Amino acid sequence: MKYYRIHTADIAYITKQPRGIFTAVWKLVDSGILSDEEEREYWINREYFEKVLPVPPYYEKNNPQKAITWFKNCEKSEEIWDQMVFYRKMCKKYGVKLFISECDEIPGELIYEDEFQIAVKNQPEEAIASTRELVY
Repeated sequence: MKYYRIHTADIAYITKQPRGIFTAVWKLVDSGILSDEEEREYWINREYFEKVLPVPPYYEKNNPQKAITWFKNCEKSEEIWDQMVFYRKMCKKYGVKLFISECDEIPGELIYEDEFQIAVKNQPEEAIASTRELVY
């Protein structure tokens, strides 16, 4: 199985890892940059993804294990990526560069898994096989 992560270059304060795309767009909302219409669309999209993409339980406690999620390279996660048009659009519009990191093995200590994704903690730097800027 291969795994991939869509993220920014910005380092998250909790995980000390690059901030994922969902959090990156939330930061745009939280900062008040989005228009009222974009913010409404954000909440519609967020509600949708919270229904179709399981939210790992550690987020309920503000991620005390400092875990990060990686998508599995499978049909289910490809469908999720295809549905993330709004997130990519907001990143592009507001100048948030996205990167994709990929690896062939579980990149750290596995603490969560579902049909779409895994979550790991204690990720060593050498776990990532490649990272490149995402052109979208």
